[in-house]
Amino acid sequence: MDETAALKKTPFHDLHVSLGARMVPFAGYDMPVQYPAGVMKEHLWTRASAGLFDVSHMGQVTIRARSGQYEDAALALESLVPVDILGLAEGRQRYGFFTDDNGGILDDLMITHLDDHLFVVVNAACKEQDLKHLQDHIGGSCEIASLDRALIALQGPHAVDVLAELWADIAHMKFMDVRHCRLHDVSCLVSRSGYSGEDGFEISVPADKAVDIANRLLEHPDVQPIGLGARDSLRLEAGLCLYGNDIDQTTTPVEAALEWAMQKARKTGGARAGGFPGSSRILAELDNGASRRRVGLKPEGKAPVRNHAKLYADAEGKTEIGEVTSGSFGPSAESPVAMGYVPTSLASPGTTVYAEVRGKYLPVAVSALPFVKPTYKR
Repeated sequence: MDETAALKKTPFHDLHVSLGARMVPFAGYDMPVQYPAGVMKEHLWTRASAGLFDVSHMGQVTIRARSGQYEDAALALESLVPVDILGLAEGRQRYGFFTDDNGGILDDLMITHLDDHLFVVVNAACKEQDLKHLQDHIGGSCEIASLDRALIALQGPHAVDVLAELWADIAHMKFMDVRHCRLHDVSCLVSRSGYSGEDGFEISVPADKAVDIANRLLEHPDVQPIGLGARDSLRLEAGLCLYGNDIDQTTTPVEAALEWAMQKARKTGGARAGGFPGSSRILAELDNGASRRRVGLKPEGKAPVRNHAKLYADAEGKTEIGEVTSGSFGPSAESPVAMGYVPTSLASPGTTVYAEVRGKYLPVAVSALPFVKPTYKR
């Protein structure tokens, strides 16, 4: 079978093609990597105005306790994530991750408390295994359902003004708030969140109404379509992880510098400490530190250091210490930017390490993350 024919398509596929998108395989889907404007212009447009992204390839899941009680659904999910779900207020969203018995990350996800149940967004490449993971471990006490809905992200400083023309109350939402609303008379679920480092929104839409909503948004002069290429450079500048690159089953949350996503209630001495897969290792690393650390990396000069470049402690390339996990040119940072793992002893900002690029060992400075200051509406 032709590879393209075997790929899944989101509800926006024909729209992408009509807009001149260059389509590429991504997580089993035929997705737009860029439009005629190109990755650089799309990136800068999102930082300056409002970019519209198709993220419908991601999984949307509901978790309902068979008892009908939110608390039971929250505690069930807490058995799989090192995150405080019980304390999550209604209408609020929280970042989290599934962990395995060795403390590795199975997937990262967004978790929302909606009335009596949970709404969870998972990564496209992991959604089938995530559904099985949920069913196998908490399916006895909870109903797990995959939703057939589209998902779009409107990101950038003008995103709130664009959506406020359709629903005025959206301007009052704070970062990680989630609300039901009507956009162009379509019932949508909107979160004030995203993965660009900019203020913005993710909008869950009925699949049969998705293209109409997207076209209406694209009619606004401040909105342009944005592909996966700019999505990647935006999230990298914001210091945000891409599952499969920067985090996976070989990385723990502490190694990945994601301690901020684990609340006090789940840590040592907390009200519900531990109780999730890999908790003994993760709690030990929280208390004592990990041997390596995800850090920002800023190469000297203008040449990007790409994914999988080896990192060394010395300019001669004798002592290998780690690897670049994400790297490209940062259009807003106006310089190459990267992330990778180094020993904790070399993780302080300003430390110089060396990346192997085409047989040469180029100096790279360990940098604090993010490279571009986020503009979330706190």
